[in-house]
Amino acid sequence: MVVVKEILCKSMLSRSRIPAMDYAVNPYRGCEHKCVYCYARFMKRFTGHQEEWGEFVDVKINAPQVLARELSKKAKGLVYLSSVTDPYQPLEKKYELTRKCLQKLLAHSFPITIQTKSSLVLRDIDMLAKFPECDVGFTITSVNDEVRKKYEQRSSPVEERLTALEELHDRKIMTYAFLGPMLPHITDNDESLRTMIQNLARVKVDYVMVDRLNMRWGVWPSVISFLKQHYPELIPEYKNVFWSRNDYFKKVKLKILKLCDEYGVRCEFCF
Repeated sequence: MVVVKEILCKSMLSRSRIPAMDYAVNPYRGCEHKCVYCYARFMKRFTGHQEEWGEFVDVKINAPQVLARELSKKAKGLVYLSSVTDPYQPLEKKYELTRKCLQKLLAHSFPITIQTKSSLVLRDIDMLAKFPECDVGFTITSVNDEVRKKYEQRSSPVEERLTALEELHDRKIMTYAFLGPMLPHITDNDESLRTMIQNLARVKVDYVMVDRLNMRWGVWPSVISFLKQHYPELIPEYKNVFWSRNDYFKKVKLKILKLCDEYGVRCEFCF
């Protein structure tokens, strides 16, 4: 069971530390998707929650009102939804905070970038098409849904994400896929990568962004627990990849570049 708590927030439009993003909007604190690799688990330090990351969500029930107040005072800039939560996690069906925030952003003509793992974003396609500048991205780390379920327990099936990307493209909304993080020896083998790029080319994403697995606060214990359960034989490999000098990710990068060139997909890297 996920512990859900309704809270009041004091601010919503925060300055983003992500390159090219001016602001971030996070309607929720915490996330139901419970991804093994999530770097945002550092947020737990500021919540007072004793539950594990992925087992609690704080719902900022006054988020749209606070955001509207801030938008009237802030200079225009690119807004990222969201940096430390998924704006379309399952609770969004009930609370519709992301939709209400989008309404405020549209009214003030702020450009937006959305990143999610949920096909629920299609609910708001009518509004997204009206933004002067909007792109929507899906995190897709594997096209094998059985593999995906092991480390993204409560997110949308991969085929739903691909279908959503195609539908967004057909509505003339810019799309991207975030291939991240790449999980060594699990999602970055030759067959997996080729199938991934083939499918992204098929649904006509405008570009692909790729990131490696980053061992930020709390991530390594989560990853080790995941490996013990599903891939114990890979534990020595992971220790070698992440805790010794090597060119592992350089080789992965070259493989992805070659595949993207072969299938005509524009590619950017975060590492």
